[in-house]
Amino acid sequence: MPSAAERTRTLVQSTCSAVLLVPGVEGARPDQLSPTARAFGTDGEVFLLFSADSPVVRAATHAQDDELAAVLEITDVAPVAVPNRIRGRAWVSGWLTCAPGLATEPGCMMLRLEVGEGCVDDLWGAGGVEADELAEASADPLVAHETELLQHLHSAHSDQVQELASLLGDRGKEAVDAGRRAVPLALDRFGLRVRFTGGKPFDARFDFPAPVRDVTGLRRAMHTLFEAASH
Repeated sequence: MPSAAERTRTLVQSTCSAVLLVPGVEGARPDQLSPTARAFGTDGEVFLLFSADSPVVRAATHAQDDELAAVLEITDVAPVAVPNRIRGRAWVSGWLTCAPGLATEPGCMMLRLEVGEGCVDDLWGAGGVEADELAEASADPLVAHETELLQHLHSAHSDQVQELASLLGDRGKEAVDAGRRAVPLALDRFGLRVRFTGGKPFDARFDFPAPVRDVTGLRRAMHTLFEAASH
């Protein structure tokens, strides 16, 4: 399974919604607290792009040399409709400063979040992350494609996803007999997670023979899974 640091980094680098929580700007609208772009720097810091008139930018500007504590909160929502759609959350806390000159878009300001620590609570469980672990971790190689891939599996391969129940033995047979619907819930280099809905939903994890490194490897791994389920 991916480490807590890898999962946290994956969420930061994903398209999941995020808000930056800063003391003194709690009354701001959620859209004013949401960076328009975010990325890791070479030293493990997180760069966040905001409108120059954002209350977060004003707070960072007024803080100047003082340490301004901030928390980046990321919420991961499944890209397909399932019960209990929130898949997880991650928090990265640290100290916020302005990074003038880095924003290439007019009317914007880049902020730098020096990471102190992080934590994640997701489908794998909960775990804490140290700043150096986050700096050294890598995001999942499928993070940029996961939304599109899950939606494609759901719309174009729902019958094959449903057939994966045959790999679960008696539990899968009971799910099919009960008319439960299999929905692809999450995808990473290690495998596919499916949620069986109807009644009391449950998740099942289908591991790939080996971790995949790109979409080409994923296609082969999915073909192997579907082949196994059809026999």
